[in-house]
Amino acid sequence: MEEYLWVEKYRPMKINDCILPETIKSTFTDMVDSGESQNLLLCGGPGCGKTTVAKALCSELDSEFIMINCSEDGNIDTLRTTIRNFASTVSMTGGKKVVILDEFDYSNAQSTQPALRGFIEEFSKNCRFILTCNYKNRIIEPLHSRCTIIEYKIPTKEKPKLAMGVMERVKYILDNEKVKYDESVLAQLIMKHFPDIRRVLNELQRYSVGGVIDVGILSNFGEISLKELVGFMKTKEFSKVRSWVVDHLDNDQTQVFRTIYDGLYDSLKGHSIPEAVLVLAEYQYKSAFVADQEINMVACLTELMMRCEFK
Repeated sequence: MEEYLWVEKYRPMKINDCILPETIKSTFTDMVDSGESQNLLLCGGPGCGKTTVAKALCSELDSEFIMINCSEDGNIDTLRTTIRNFASTVSMTGGKKVVILDEFDYSNAQSTQPALRGFIEEFSKNCRFILTCNYKNRIIEPLHSRCTIIEYKIPTKEKPKLAMGVMERVKYILDNEKVKYDESVLAQLIMKHFPDIRRVLNELQRYSVGGVIDVGILSNFGEISLKELVGFMKTKEFSKVRSWVVDHLDNDQTQVFRTIYDGLYDSLKGHSIPEAVLVLAEYQYKSAFVADQEINMVACLTELMMRCEFK
């Protein structure tokens, strides 16, 4: 069956085709050249290419692999059955087997993660483990020491080059799908979501239904109107603050927190800024765990509104 989702249909199968900072890409190409993978812990934000690299690495090394999404199936029983059965047998191709544990930061830190320590050592002769995560601090330290840690950090000077790489990839996909586009609109969409390439592709597929991507979609981009929010908080208008949060739920929560943080000096009196930073840090951390982002953001803004003094 032909793959419908663009993120899967156009997923790179080689390391050289992945859009990565040079230092990270060279690390993976060296592994391909050596013909041997290591136990890896890939850390970074959503959509930056961790899972894609893990699959591409297995493909280029001709390794037999299984992939387990730990946010759905990261319990101890999976280790004892699925992974043990796979890792304990020799690969049919004669190479190393690889277990990809995707979103491993959602696995149980009291049972699954400690048990994996023994698995990594027990099956070291014929199996490698690749762990992907958004938050490496959720993974126990003994696993850090058993893996090569690769963090997807993009140096500032490389961001324009990588963004251009995303632009070229996007244009190729749209041309292949016969979707007309305005390059300036593509640039704005990429700037809004970079480096989350998966989000960019999903948004493009969503807007491409009409067969064209032009300025008409710009009205759908949720801009963060900080000045309006500050006005509501200054006058203690809770209902309007809550309405503002609802209007901006489509925005990435990390981007919202960052925008509020960047506007502190213009919005608050000096003595309130340190307290505001602590509040933002606390609620940004909580946003990675909460079930309802709206409630978390409203709680954060309410605390800022009650504890801080505005200009």
